[in-house]
Amino acid sequence: MIGLCEVGPRDGLQNDPVTLTPALRAELAGRLRAAGLRRIEVASFVHPKLVPQMAGAEEVVAALPEDPDTAWSGLVLNERGLERALATTLREVHAAYPVTDGFARANQNTTVEEAAAETARIVAGAHAAGVRATVTLSCCFGCPFDGLVDPGLVLDHVARSAGGGADEILLADTIGAGTPGQAARLVRDAIAAAPGIPVGLHLHNTRNTGYANAYAGLEAGATVLDASIGGLGGCPFAPRATGNIATEDLVYLLDGLGVEHGCDLDELIRVSEWLEGVLGHDLPGLLHRAGGFPA
Repeated sequence: MIGLCEVGPRDGLQNDPVTLTPALRAELAGRLRAAGLRRIEVASFVHPKLVPQMAGAEEVVAALPEDPDTAWSGLVLNERGLERALATTLREVHAAYPVTDGFARANQNTTVEEAAAETARIVAGAHAAGVRATVTLSCCFGCPFDGLVDPGLVLDHVARSAGGGADEILLADTIGAGTPGQAARLVRDAIAAAPGIPVGLHLHNTRNTGYANAYAGLEAGATVLDASIGGLGGCPFAPRATGNIATEDLVYLLDGLGVEHGCDLDELIRVSEWLEGVLGHDLPGLLHRAGGFPA
C-alpha cells in the first residue's frame, strides 16, 4: 500500500489568489479525511506577512475533527514555527529546505547550509517532544535560479537528513522540471543513501511529467507520494511554478496499477468540485472534470 500525503490545505492553498478562512481550511481537511486520506498537511507555521494564505494556523488545527487514525501535520521552517506547532495538538511536522543556494535565498532568505542546520534542529526538537518529523528536500530536480542540480548534491543531503534522524525523506520537484528516468534514479539512490528510512516524492506537474514521475518513483521503491486535491498549488517563491499533481488524478493512476491507497475516488472528485465553488475558479486537475471510468 502506498502512503498518500494530501498537501492541498497547505501547499495547495499557499499560492492561491483566494485566501480561505481557517474554518474553511479545516473543513477542507475534514472533507479530505472523509474521502479516505489519513495523512493531511493542514497548515504552515510561517509569518502571515510572508504567506497571508496561511494565517491562523493554530485556528485551523483547533477546528480539525478528532481522529487518532489521521496524521494531521504542519510545515515548519524554523524553530519559532516549531514552537507554534508543538503548542497545538499536531503529532507530525514537516520541515523543508532547498538543496540550492539560489532558492534558499529566495524562499527562506538563507543559505543551504544554514537551512540544513535549522532543519536538523527542528527534527531534534520535534523528537524531543515526541512528534514525528518528515524532511522534504526542495529543488532536487532543478532550480529556477541555479538551473540543473547535481544528483550527488541531492544524495549528500539525503544522507545528512537520515543522519539527523528524519523519520521520512521526500524528494521535491519544486518547479516540475523532472523526468521519469531522473525520478527513478534519484529514488533508488536515495533509498540506498538512507537505509531503513521511507523515501518519497513531492511532485509538481508544471511540465506535464508529474504523473509519469510518480509512476517511475513507485517502480523504483518510493513508498510515499504527496499530492494536492484538484492539482491546486505552486510555490510563491518559484517563478512560473504551477500546481502539485492532483490527488484524484493520482488515485486513478494507482487504481489502474492495482496499488492500494485507501481513498474513495468519487468522494475526492466531490471535494474538488466543492473546492472550485469555494475558491470561485477552476482547478488544474483533470479527473474531476472527466470523472472516473467507467462512470
